[in-house]
Amino acid sequence: MSHSLERNESQALRELSLILLNDAKNDDLKKIIITEVRIKNDLSVMSIYYTFYSGKKETYEKALNESKGFLRSALAKKLKLRKMPELVFIHDESLEYGNHIYDVLDKIKKEEN
Repeated sequence: MSHSLERNESQALRELSLILLNDAKNDDLKKIIITEVRIKNDLSVMSIYYTFYSGKKETYEKALNESKGFLRSALAKKLKLRKMPELVFIHDESLEYGNHIYDVLDKIKKEEN
């Protein structure tokens, strides 16, 4: 992966996080945490991985998809890309999985004592 693409991914993650927190009118968007951004080499797709602390996945999925045009436009103003990729939102389940593993290990530990 090129250094330029990595830099753009890092900048996109930072800028999108700020847009969600400061500029989004939908309060559900303010509760979303962007965990990773990946941009295809040809700039056709920007995969945005997200998670949240509480609530239902469907609520956040709907809010993101309804705001896709706004987010793409706001992000285009911040990034210096030759063309703005299509945004694809992907729920990042690693936080939930990590919490599940922690709970399982904690339960085993309690059963041993």
